[in-house]
Amino acid sequence: MNILQNIHAFDVQTFSWCMARKHRAKLTSMGRAVSFTADGPLYAALAMILWFTGYHILVMIMVLGFTLERILYLILKRGFKRNRPADALDNFNSFIIPSDQFSFPSGHTSGAFFMAYCLSEWFPGLNMMLYFWAMNVGLSRIFLGVHFPTDTVIGALLGSACAATMIGVLA
Repeated sequence: MNILQNIHAFDVQTFSWCMARKHRAKLTSMGRAVSFTADGPLYAALAMILWFTGYHILVMIMVLGFTLERILYLILKRGFKRNRPADALDNFNSFIIPSDQFSFPSGHTSGAFFMAYCLSEWFPGLNMMLYFWAMNVGLSRIFLGVHFPTDTVIGALLGSACAATMIGVLA
């Protein structure tokens, strides 16, 4: 068994454990709301607010960093073409309709960790809250049935790496 098969086996086992939790219905309901907070239009609205309140460098980092993140995200999505849980597992349906076909990496999680990293640099007092939110975005994507755990882990790493890169270059 190669490493990708081992990772997939771990993912299926962990995903199945998450889906078997007795409080899954409540987690799914909360997951919808948390996942919504990581949708792209809300980031654009936040960027506009930040721009008009004088955080021009932060907004430039956000725009350029999200561009880098989206490019890398699409390369990974199209390169790996990993099926989502509903397509990979028998007798399973996700709780929402995903915006695209493939699972790896999680774009919502990547975007959330990108935002948490960037905003934590400018607003360090919000650090814990921002990362708690980003972590919950990743968990919500699992409990909504649209991602395996490693999709969200790699999404978190991708978003954080893009934020660190842009801050290192532009700040």
